[in-house]
Amino acid sequence: MSNKSPARTISAACGVACVVVIALSASAADDAQQIVKEAQRRTEAASERYEGLLQVFDAKGKVSDKQWTFERLGSHGQSKAILRFSVPAEVKGVALLIVNHPDRASDQWMWTPALERERRISLQDRSTRFFGTDFSFEDLEERDAGQYSYTLAGEETVDGAACWKIESTPISTKSSQYTRSLVWIRKDNYAWTRIENFTKAGLARRLNYSGIENVQGIWTAKQLEMSDVTRNSRTRLTLQKLQYNVPLNDQDYTVQALRRQ
Repeated sequence: MSNKSPARTISAACGVACVVVIALSASAADDAQQIVKEAQRRTEAASERYEGLLQVFDAKGKVSDKQWTFERLGSHGQSKAILRFSVPAEVKGVALLIVNHPDRASDQWMWTPALERERRISLQDRSTRFFGTDFSFEDLEERDAGQYSYTLAGEETVDGAACWKIESTPISTKSSQYTRSLVWIRKDNYAWTRIENFTKAGLARRLNYSGIENVQGIWTAKQLEMSDVTRNSRTRLTLQKLQYNVPLNDQDYTVQALRRQ
């Protein structure tokens, strides 16, 4: 090892034990990042389309149903997506355009037919619920691997599957309501099984993935359930008629396109 080695410099300052701890921490961070990157790589698709059934359960157990269609075009970090409510009548036509970026939070615009106008969703509004569901506006944007730093926090079993447990923290350019997240990724197929999102006040939302199936070579959760810990409510999203790599047009992912019914 040369005299310019970082390990030798650290050893001189705090001893061999310090070097070992730092080396282990760096290795854990590198391993965690590689796991998340591999999980993302395995879900790469040029496009995606599904019909979503949303069941919103309030604190008293009352259930209300909503439905939307979702279409996404583009690769991770640079994709565009539009979701549009179809049921019930009072939210039919409400649409959200999400333009994801690799180095910062997404741009979002919402179209409301009753008002006949679109509005840009500001960063400070990203933490609010999206039209009565337990998903916030931020929860609907793409979670790109490059926008977080990672630490391996251990291993746990979730729904009978061995998982890596990884802590993620938003990088400085990523505006987020969450200060950190814990994510669980299955060891057998690298599918995501759970995310717990924290704010300064503590655990805010928990997203559970279930019904994991191989769809066109991509291991995909067909059911996602978002729980709002503070409100004691939850929303279950069931993906129906899911397809990857379907033909979609880039011109359909504009603010003007939101107006189409």
